[in-house]
Amino acid sequence: MSKRFPANPPHPERNCWGCDRYCAANSMLCGNGSERTQHPAELFGPDWAAWEAPAEAEAGAPLSGAEAPPS
Repeated sequence: MSKRFPANPPHPERNCWGCDRYCAANSMLCGNGSERTQHPAELFGPDWAAWEAPAEAEAGAPLSGAEAPPS
């Protein structure tokens, strides 16, 4: 059984979040490279779990930043 993933830990920089071991950043056991994997709260902010994908664009309307197909 895997450990419960914390939504907003108090000090996410102290652990590696790359596997279910949650090793200390200075003594990683899994061999997950030489750098630790950051927690989503460090990358996307404390409201990362509430994020939802944007709704689909209307049919025929280009997405923002996308170029319209050539006619």
